[in-house]
This record gives sequence, C-alpha cells and structure tokens, in this order.
Amino acid sequence: MPTTVIVVEYDPSWPALFRFFYERLARTLGSMAVTIEHVGSTAVPHLAAKPIIDIDVLLADEADLPAAINRLANIGYGYQGDLGIPGREAFLAPAQDTPHHLYVCPPQSREFQRHLAFRDYLRAHPEEAKKYGDLKRALALEFKDNRSAYIDGKSEFVARMTDRAMAAKARV
Repeated sequence: MPTTVIVVEYDPSWPALFRFFYERLARTLGSMAVTIEHVGSTAVPHLAAKPIIDIDVLLADEADLPAAINRLANIGYGYQGDLGIPGREAFLAPAQDTPHHLYVCPPQSREFQRHLAFRDYLRAHPEEAKKYGDLKRALALEFKDNRSAYIDGKSEFVARMTDRAMAAKARV
C-alpha cells in the first residue's frame, strides 16, 4: 500500500468494485464464508475516503481458516496474520488488483461486529459521517506523508462512534 495519505470524495463506483471482489471471494470460499461485507468508509454513501475498499469475510467455522488461507493464496492473496488485532486475519491483495483490504474473521469476531456497527451507524447518521469526512480531509492535508499520524488523528473519533454504534446495537 502507498504511504502517502490521499482522501477523495465519495466515488459511486465503489459499490460495484466491492461487488466484483465479493463475487470472486464468494466463488473462492464457497460455504466457508457466511457473509462477505463491504466495510470502512468506501461503504458509506457520500463519505470521503481513501480509495481503498475494505472487505470483511465472516467464516462459518474457525477451523476453516487454514483452508481459506490456501484458497485465497491460489487467487493471489498473501496471508499477513492478524497484524496485532485479534479476531481478524489480514490478507495482502493481489498486485494487479485495485487496492483493497481483505480481512477474514472467525464466527465470533468482535472486530467484524465493530466494523459492521461503525459502517451502519455512519450510514444511519449522515451528520456524523460528514464530520468524519471533514476530519479525514483535514488529517490527510496535515499528515499527507505520515500514515501513522493520520490514523492516530482519527482514532478517537472512530472509537467514540464505534462505542455509540455498539451501544445502539446492544439496545436493539
């Protein structure tokens, strides 16, 4: 992935791009995948984002992970481990693909639930999505060449919104 932080306006082609990856992943993983979700900022209409599609796959059974790793390797994905975040396994996208992040999660993954809650909360609260987009644009200008500082700069907002989203889901 490039080190320069670039945030762009929402691109209406992102859902179709996700659909392309979805179909390939569904064919590859078959019944091992309970669901394949478009998460992250590109999954929220009208939200500015880094132009990188985030995808979470929820496995039917944690025991399917080795087979999933092998099947994904056969189509060019490189297994990276959990990268320090338990509850999700990261994969490097094939070099020829449009940039995207792929995470494979066990059935009880808290990270998977947090990603969905955050996405759904921003979809349901466009005023919060706008604040998030404004924050990301400002951070991208300030920390254009410092991805870690960009991520750190938005972490408090993301944590606050995710906590609200998870609390709202718990009430339902």
